[in-house]
Amino acid sequence: MRTINTNEMTQQFDNMFMAPARAFAALNVDFAEKIFNAQLDAGKAYVDTSMAQARSFMDVKDVEGLRSYMEGQQKVAKDLAERVKGDADKVVGLQQDFIQKSQKLTEDNVKQAQEAATKMSKTA
Repeated sequence: MRTINTNEMTQQFDNMFMAPARAFAALNVDFAEKIFNAQLDAGKAYVDTSMAQARSFMDVKDVEGLRSYMEGQQKVAKDLAERVKGDADKVVGLQQDFIQKSQKLTEDNVKQAQEAATKMSKTA
């Protein structure tokens, strides 16, 4: 029977437990960063739009200016609706990418664990 030294045990522990945990943690951090940045970008765009509209309203001096401002609101509403849809699509895409990568990571780790278990049973 072959004995396993401390370095081999440490390497096996790392390969079976710590490496997959690190890979999954890295995937989660990457996803969180992408979602946070998407939300930050969207929030900035919405605030910028709101501020621009407030400034436009402050420039209204007469009935004609009010009519022009109100007509512009239709375009702003349309642009904002398109932005919201684009932002939602971006988040869905990020979530789908995360799911696919996490499934692949899980499959790879299960396969690696099975191979390691088979190798260990043959050496025992």
